[in-house]
Amino acid sequence: MRDKKTIISVLLLLALVAVGVWGYNEYKTKNYYKNQLTNQYQRMFYDMKDNIETVQTSLSKSLVSASEEKDVLLLSQIYQQAYFAHDKLSQLPVAHSNLAKTEKFLTQVADYSYSLIARFMKGEKLDDKERQVLFRLQDYTEQLTRELEGAHEKIAKGDLTLFKVAKGQNQEIAKSNQNILDVQMQKYEEEQMTDYPELIYDGPFSDQVMNAVPKGLPKNNVSREQAEKIALDFLRIKNPAEVKLFNKGKGTGTSNIEAYTFSITPKKGDRNIIIGVSVQGGKIVWMQNPKDVKEKNISEKEALKKAEEFLNKNGYKNMQANYSTKYDDSILYNFVYEKNGVPIYTDLIKVKVALDDGEIIAADMAKYLISHVDREIPKPKISENEAKEKVRIGFNIERVRLAIIPDNGNKDILCYEFSGKYKGSDFIVYINAMDGTQEDILRIIKDENGTLMM
Repeated sequence: MRDKKTIISVLLLLALVAVGVWGYNEYKTKNYYKNQLTNQYQRMFYDMKDNIETVQTSLSKSLVSASEEKDVLLLSQIYQQAYFAHDKLSQLPVAHSNLAKTEKFLTQVADYSYSLIARFMKGEKLDDKERQVLFRLQDYTEQLTRELEGAHEKIAKGDLTLFKVAKGQNQEIAKSNQNILDVQMQKYEEEQMTDYPELIYDGPFSDQVMNAVPKGLPKNNVSREQAEKIALDFLRIKNPAEVKLFNKGKGTGTSNIEAYTFSITPKKGDRNIIIGVSVQGGKIVWMQNPKDVKEKNISEKEALKKAEEFLNKNGYKNMQANYSTKYDDSILYNFVYEKNGVPIYTDLIKVKVALDDGEIIAADMAKYLISHVDREIPKPKISENEAKEKVRIGFNIERVRLAIIPDNGNKDILCYEFSGKYKGSDFIVYINAMDGTQEDILRIIKDENGTLMM
């Protein structure tokens, strides 16, 4: 009897030790991923800060430059660095409503710089009005740089961490120093970005283009209650733990579509899902459903299928994957609408897929909603062979098709799309199908992170 009790005691002790070891390993693993995620966000913040400082420096140099060649170089740096800064900022765990104006500002800095480069290429020079715009942009960039310096100091002191924000633990955002970046960006936007001037120029993100009436929205307006139901139906959530409306208005990303923006907690303790529903028409404009991905379990092919199923399920037909960008834990696909085999690049949807289980963790339908309409594709006025004569000699053409691309003002241009190689690199050349003008050239870069068009 005593031996039996001894055996049971030993077994219980061994079980307790095993549970302890398992718990300790789980604790170590959790802390490891937490630290990895925190380091990733902090590295992203530092990179964004460096990008914006470079923009500010290049803007200040452009104001005193008297050389056209130097102007083009500086504007190219501004365009590139502002674009990179916007990309980093959009991935930081900060409430979308607290970033809208800053995201728009960075987008327009890049877009405006690109439009000025295009003018230089046509032999035109900067006038006093355009230099005055650059001066205002420089002033706002300097303010933003100072704001980020303050956040940088808090990170250095340990007062600011980004992990809890990423986990959606922001119930008391005004009281918690863990979320000070959210509070700081909101304060900055309310105080500094209120008088941000309208930029009048010919570009896809200019105010006159962004303020255009979206073509892909129904005419009727929806109420807050209707929008909430649309959001919950879209997410397949029946009884959420919490739904908060924290913004109603324009400024959803770079689209400027007026929308209700909700923070939805599916179950108590779950991460928050942020989703925007258009006031006009009640369409989903964008959605972010962040999650921690510990290991990759699905292939890129499976992830693409998940993204395609998501679009089909939500009524977006005839969408074709154009290119993709792979991150550590997910992959972002860009889809374009096709009609009769003609890709329409203005009608764009972005879908981000988690690589553990294929869950859709982000989607952006804004550009599609702005541009999509049932078009009649016009007939080309020049033949394919005539367009081919406009392509550089030595360019090895592999595929030709018609495509619709946007001009700087987001208007449709019917082009011949020539895909091929030149000196070992992949390019796409667009020749206007009406008058033979070379409209654009894209370089295709393929690496382990996906396919990118530059």
